[in-house]
Amino acid sequence: MRFNAATATRAAFAVNKAVLRSNAAVTPPAALLPAAYRFGGLRMMSDRPAAKPANIQFSSGPCKKRPGYSLANLDTEILGRSHRSKLGKQRLALAIDETRRILAVPDDYLIGIVPASDTGAYEMAMWNVLGARDVDVCHWESFGKGWFADAISHLKLRDAVAVNEHTAGYGDLPDLTKTGKDNDICFTFNGTTSGVRVPDGADFISDDRTGLTLCDATSACFAMNMPWDKLDITTYSWQKVLGGEGAHGVLILSPRAVERLESYTPENRPLPKIFRLTKKGKIDAGIFKGATINTPSMICVEDYIDALQWADSVGGVAGLVKRSEDNLAVVADYVAQNDWIDFLAKDPANRSSTSVCLTLDLTADEIKALVALLDKEEVALDIGGYRDAPPSIRIWCGSTVEKEDVEALMPWLGWAYEEVKGK
Repeated sequence: MRFNAATATRAAFAVNKAVLRSNAAVTPPAALLPAAYRFGGLRMMSDRPAAKPANIQFSSGPCKKRPGYSLANLDTEILGRSHRSKLGKQRLALAIDETRRILAVPDDYLIGIVPASDTGAYEMAMWNVLGARDVDVCHWESFGKGWFADAISHLKLRDAVAVNEHTAGYGDLPDLTKTGKDNDICFTFNGTTSGVRVPDGADFISDDRTGLTLCDATSACFAMNMPWDKLDITTYSWQKVLGGEGAHGVLILSPRAVERLESYTPENRPLPKIFRLTKKGKIDAGIFKGATINTPSMICVEDYIDALQWADSVGGVAGLVKRSEDNLAVVADYVAQNDWIDFLAKDPANRSSTSVCLTLDLTADEIKALVALLDKEEVALDIGGYRDAPPSIRIWCGSTVEKEDVEALMPWLGWAYEEVKGK
């Protein structure tokens, strides 16, 4: 049953009429009203919840640290040492090897740590491989739209090849089946700013494709199953699902992607040093063994290794996926019971389990007030919707977030809604 404001108001009116007739206090039956509501004249007011989330961090990036995180747990032996020292190379190689093991990346794929977070990794891929054939760019939120803009405005791909735009508004997916198997396909696996993800398995990608797929998976890796056989170039950053630190990206290349890098050199496209993946026409193998292009932060590397160890302790990808999906289920149950709140994602099959975006029966200014109120009450931090998205809130439900904290947050949403709506 969805308990809405109109139902609450009618119930309040009926009980208040009874009060006027009897001039005595009347307590509404427990079956009539949820405990989260109380009376205030003819307007139903929400009770202030007693319990708060133990951890109030719900930011969509950088995201919450793993449960039990402490800087004291990090191995600091490498600090103050060169990343090119024997120890430095060992720690970087360990980060790469553990990434492969936990994500079950195929043995013949390459994994490299690169500069500038997921943005740097994805731009690196675009600048190196696009232009060899026609391109399908799929976008339904701000970051995918940014990749499309870069493809046509900065890479100027339309001077050489066709660039097809497949787009949809926030909350929807475009028709991904319109992409061509002979084209390169650029897409985000999970739209961080819209809460809409591609269907599980990414079956719109052909198994006998001749083009490459370039997948921005920054808010999907470690919380969603990656169909590696469909992905030729995959990028993500540590700061999302694993709650790592910013400024570093991860680039994963299939053998088909390596073949493109070694056989195609874009004309009239100078590449800055931090984008260069080949040397003398061959893949720079050192990048994928820990010999990074530039100097990484070794404390960020240790932070990532710590997160990977925790991921392993909760069951690897399977455990991480379950944690995130359990968090989404808590939100879905709450939304189903309240008609003033809904998912921005229209199709339940495409709902993100990490960046959960919700619309409210409030104006844009009222939503800002609700976000500020929950911040002030020290209940939830950083849950405002993305600046380019429709007025909404965004609750990070990734794998490092505890289900109990999401459960504790839900009644506070109702309380804050009533507080803001009643003003």
